[in-house]
Amino acid sequence: MGAPAEADGEETGGIRTALAGLTTRGRSFLAAGIAAVICAYILGQSDLRRVGLLLAVLPLICAAVLYRTRYRVAGSRRLSPARVPAGSEARVHLRMDNVSRLPTGLLMLQDRVPYVLGPRPRFVLDRVEPGGRREVSYRVRSDLRGRYPLGPLQLRLTDPFGMCELTRSFSTFDTLTVIPKVEPLPPIRLSGEAKGYGDGRQRSLALAGEDDVIPRGYRYGDDLRRVHWRSTARYGELMVRREEQPQRARCTVLLDTRGGAYEGAGPDSAFEWAVSGAASVLVHMLERGFSVRLLTDTGSSVPGEGADGFAGSGHESAEAAGLMMDTLAVIDHSDGTGLSRAYDVLRSGNEGLLVAFLGDLDEEQATVAAKMRQRSGGAVAFVLDPDTWVREPSDVPAPGNGHEERLRMLRESGWTAVSVPRAAALTELWRQADRERTGLAALSGEAR
Repeated sequence: MGAPAEADGEETGGIRTALAGLTTRGRSFLAAGIAAVICAYILGQSDLRRVGLLLAVLPLICAAVLYRTRYRVAGSRRLSPARVPAGSEARVHLRMDNVSRLPTGLLMLQDRVPYVLGPRPRFVLDRVEPGGRREVSYRVRSDLRGRYPLGPLQLRLTDPFGMCELTRSFSTFDTLTVIPKVEPLPPIRLSGEAKGYGDGRQRSLALAGEDDVIPRGYRYGDDLRRVHWRSTARYGELMVRREEQPQRARCTVLLDTRGGAYEGAGPDSAFEWAVSGAASVLVHMLERGFSVRLLTDTGSSVPGEGADGFAGSGHESAEAAGLMMDTLAVIDHSDGTGLSRAYDVLRSGNEGLLVAFLGDLDEEQATVAAKMRQRSGGAVAFVLDPDTWVREPSDVPAPGNGHEERLRMLRESGWTAVSVPRAAALTELWRQADRERTGLAALSGEAR
């Protein structure tokens, strides 16, 4: 919610400010009055001179009175919600309070919004009594993700004759965050679950051996079979061994943002599909209780993210999802040409499930991506088919684009690689990845 701001009728400025607010009608009256006065002197018509003076003075009086208006108003803005998926609507609530002792005249309220959110909203407010308030609202919608500033709120004052119009701006801004679309995914079991997926999380002892046990004090209800007698004798109180500590399952979502890996722009482009897919997987894994990390081809991650990513539990899960969605809302193409920096980050450890959204791959980058599989418990790659995303559905596919060859290289290295055609549904591809993984595991069992 925007902090209240005030527009004071006694703001500094000279007569130029008032004259600059003259409307077309006011300027026409002033010009006609001056012309009438000049003609009156030339023709010697005193009645015409009086009419000309009246026409010239009227807009000046209106401007002076409007400029010296002494009422004060406070304005605030509230977004509902402040974070909205692309293609969805958000409502902006505006509130005006008359904090002066005098009633206001006719007010025109105008909020400045980027053109992608729709037309600029304007509202006409009738007389506001002292201490009164007026509330209005409008809707905004954007098909393009990003962070869009709203404001400043502008108040336009006008006189009853429409001769002068002054605009006074408030100082507060608000930001509407349009995040990628998130598609709900079915709970399937991908490879790498032995390292902690779902209920089958890996557990590790707090310490390695009997001599290295660091016990804790006995608590009511502890099993007496866990009493550590050596420590009990040493500390003089009953001590028990620590329980096994669960090791949270980990998942890394790799998003390829290389500018040369995608073609086209707009909400239906291949890059936007990849961003939306990464957002869907991140939210899905957080809901499943994973520690999730977002990684790009540049090796960067979400600011504030820990070494193992964000934990997915309760309130922390919602905050982590919000931070990741804010990052994906403004993510853009990188200047990089390869995946080597992302590979260096993955090579340092953090074994777990790896889900990658990759653009067009050449042979060199496909080789780098194949090496990433070595440091992950399971790996799933959604590789966008550049041919289907560029050409129209009725066009003849270009032969020899190498896409199938790249998929084969990834699969031979252990990836579950899925080709992504134009406008494909992530839910179906998610299930397809599970089927391919299950079939590969069955073949491996028969071979053994």
